[in-house]
Order: sequence, then C-alpha cells, then structure tokens
Amino acid sequence: MSETTRPGDDLRKYLDPKVLAKITRLDLQARLVVEGFIAGLHRSPFHGFSVEFASHRGYVPGDDTRHIDWKVQAKTDRYYVKQYEEETNLKATFLLDASESMQYGRDGMTKYQYAAAIVASLGYLLLRQQDAVGLAVFDDDLRSYVSAAASGAQLKRIIHEMDVAQPRQKTSLESVCHAMAEKLPRRGLVCLVSDLFVDTEGLLRGLQHFRHYDHEVIVLHVMDTDELTFGFQGNTMFNGLEETGRLLVDPRALRAGYLEAVNDFCLDVKRACVSHRMDYKRISTADNLDAALLAFLAARAAAVRKAGAKR
Repeated sequence: MSETTRPGDDLRKYLDPKVLAKITRLDLQARLVVEGFIAGLHRSPFHGFSVEFASHRGYVPGDDTRHIDWKVQAKTDRYYVKQYEEETNLKATFLLDASESMQYGRDGMTKYQYAAAIVASLGYLLLRQQDAVGLAVFDDDLRSYVSAAASGAQLKRIIHEMDVAQPRQKTSLESVCHAMAEKLPRRGLVCLVSDLFVDTEGLLRGLQHFRHYDHEVIVLHVMDTDELTFGFQGNTMFNGLEETGRLLVDPRALRAGYLEAVNDFCLDVKRACVSHRMDYKRISTADNLDAALLAFLAARAAAVRKAGAKR
C-alpha cells in the first residue's frame, strides 16, 4: 500500500490494538495508523498536525484555498494563506516511558507497545510534513536519546531505539525532564507518553522546566483497560511492578474505591496540565490508535482556533 493510497473501510480492522499487536514491525504499525488518520480526515474538522497558527505568507498556485485568510484579502486585495507551526521547521521530541509498569498488558498490546506505536505513528506523521522528530527513552534515568532530525532514516533510528528498550526499572520522571530540558534549548514540541506512575508534584515540576524554555508540552497518559475498569473477578494475586510487592485481594471489595482513586488522580494531572498550558489526553490500550489520536488532535486544533478567535 503506497503512502498516497486512500485506504478503504477494510483498513479499519488493522487498527484494533489486538490486531496491531500481531504486527511486530513498528514501521508497518505506524503506516497503518497514519493511513487510518488520512481515512478519517474527511469526516473530521481536523486537518493536519498543526501546533498553532504562526504567521501569514503570500499565496502561491497549488496552496490549499481553505487556508486563505479572506479577512486579510478584503483589506489588502491580495491573497495570503495562514502559515501554521508545522510549516516553520517544528522540532518535536517524544519522551517514552520504558519503566517496568509499562510492561503490563493481559490482552493485546502492553502499555509500552501501545505507547511505542503512538510515538511511531505521530513521528511518521510529522516526518511526512518534513518536521524534525526526536526521541528520549527513559525509566529511572535517560536510557537512549535520538536528537530531532527530519531525515528519511530518522524513523528507523527511533523505532530501533524503542525496539531494543527493555522496560525493567522504576520511573524517575522529574529528573529525566530536567535533564532533557537542558538538552533542548530551542523552543519546540515535547510529547510525554507514559502511564504516569509518578507523584503529581514531581511530574509538574519536571514538565514546568520545558514550559520555562517555552516548549509546547503534550502529555499522553497511556493506561491499560484493566487499570481503568478493574474488572477482575474473585480472589486475585496482584504482582506489583516497580518494586511494589505482591498482594492477594478480592477486587470486588476494592473496585469502587480503586476507581475513585484512579479518576481523582487523572483529574488532578489533567487540571495541573491545563493550568500550566499543557495538553493532556488519557488513552486506553483498548482504543483504536487512529481514532484516539485523531480525536485528540482534532480537539487540540479546535482549541487553537478558539484561542485565535479571542485575539
């Protein structure tokens, strides 16, 4: 299937996480997900992966007429198109959590596999737009780093680093954020993909370091469907990840309290992100990747348009 192919409805079956889990090549997963984006764009108000409106430039034949600024044309009698951040050599760096808790996954993809597919898919999409993409893989320390580039081989480098990573340690996100913020002096886009098994205050301190350098920050919170529903039945032995031990419990007795705690935590993280002008999206590993990411990007684009209308 070529990159210019408009996939049909039969493509949708490949975007189920259970099916994608059987496709071992991340580059192929990314291609399927991105083509799923393209298939869904005509049904969505979102077009492209623009971070924000940046400036105007003169219209040239071949430009999409939907981007012509008609208000400017009425005032100047000349045609200008809105130039978005994606056209201004955007540098995007993904921070991928490879801690032990990301290994969890009973049915289909583990959280790490799902998160890696997110990075590969968005990286593929950005590189198609000739933007620069980089990657940092971390657990309790920075394990590997690929500086942002827009070369044709960049996606292979990124996928290789994700493939060889072995989630096994605890998470130390705050210190990793501080270290990465010093590696990224130029304003760009930073996207954290993690299950956020960290304390909220430490997370916020780390992410604020990026905001201090005027980076755009996105937090994609990946959780397994078990973590979101706690649908276990009967006495269950839970083997803790990241050195949390083992515990035999009746999940039915804990379900209500557990779900309340999870929802409160997610809400606290979302509020903290929003209050510091960072985007937050919780994604379940049961969600089709293209639908989950398309919904997030569409909401993001709508928020940018709303903010622009208030100026």
